Amino acid sequence: MNIAPALNDNQTRYTGFSVSPFSANPRLQVVTLSNDTLARFADLTANWSLQSIEYKPFLRFATADALDKACHYELGKLLVGIMENRDTGAFLLQADEQAEAGFEDTDAQREFFVKLSTAVSHLIGLPNFDAMYGKYYARFTVRNEDNSDSYLRQAHRRMELHNDGTYVNERTDFVLMMKMDEQNMEMGDSLLLHVDDWQELERFYHHPMAKQDIVWSAPPSKNVGYDIKHPVFFEEDKNGKPHMLFIDQFAQPQNMQQGLYLHQMGESLESDTNCFNVRVKTGAMLVVQNHCWLHGRDKFVAHPGLKRELLRQRGHFTR
Repeated sequence: MNIAPALNDNQTRYTGFSVSPFSANPRLQVVTLSNDTLARFADLTANWSLQSIEYKPFLRFATADALDKACHYELGKLLVGIMENRDTGAFLLQADEQAEAGFEDTDAQREFFVKLSTAVSHLIGLPNFDAMYGKYYARFTVRNEDNSDSYLRQAHRRMELHNDGTYVNERTDFVLMMKMDEQNMEMGDSLLLHVDDWQELERFYHHPMAKQDIVWSAPPSKNVGYDIKHPVFFEEDKNGKPHMLFIDQFAQPQNMQQGLYLHQMGESLESDTNCFNVRVKTGAMLVVQNHCWLHGRDKFVAHPGLKRELLRQRGHFTR
């Protein structure tokens, strides 16, 4: 891969995009696509409607190839490298200021965002079927008032740090979260904590409950009609470091020991000072290695017109 000289000490320019470490935590890589790249991607995929991409799975890979082609086939290699490296394992992909200035509040713009997220997910792996939405991705809206059966759409409380894929039998190596639109929003940042930065990791990783199966089940809105069992620390990576699968909402402890272990783990994660906030702009997406990063969301400031539309893709690596 040809890499041009660094723009400064923290930013490197490639063909059609640049990369820099996130200011609050250099593990997170910020990938900024140029306006020309997005225009080229739009041109290359102009003949493929979103419906055709949904109906023909092979077009999703062609869409990914179009984005990579717009970046002279440098982007895909870089994103895979970020995700394969445990020391990073996450990126915030966004458009440059010129492209952002041209974003519109239209259905056509949001369909383009779905195409873009599809390209990114298929450069790094393969999305799983999302039963909540019935497609390979899910779109959902957070509003000021909500009566849902999980914290996902509830705006006025913090959604605690967790891993995705705890209650499904598909492997969930990565999570992609894209902001499609928002109105009257204040706060509501994404929250991130790398497993290796968790200050009490050793306490819980070496606990007697760490490798004991826990029952996990989902509420009706998830459209998953089964329970599964697995430990919180369900495997180690190639270097012997732990991979996690934990979420406080859907664990079903079967005894006092399990219950207290999970409760204390949640308290530890929520109080960890290495957790940091990430503001995701409209048209941007946060992509994390799901077993090395815990993610959550800060609460929103109440507003009667509060609205945020999000897109989610969760999948597995194919390399």
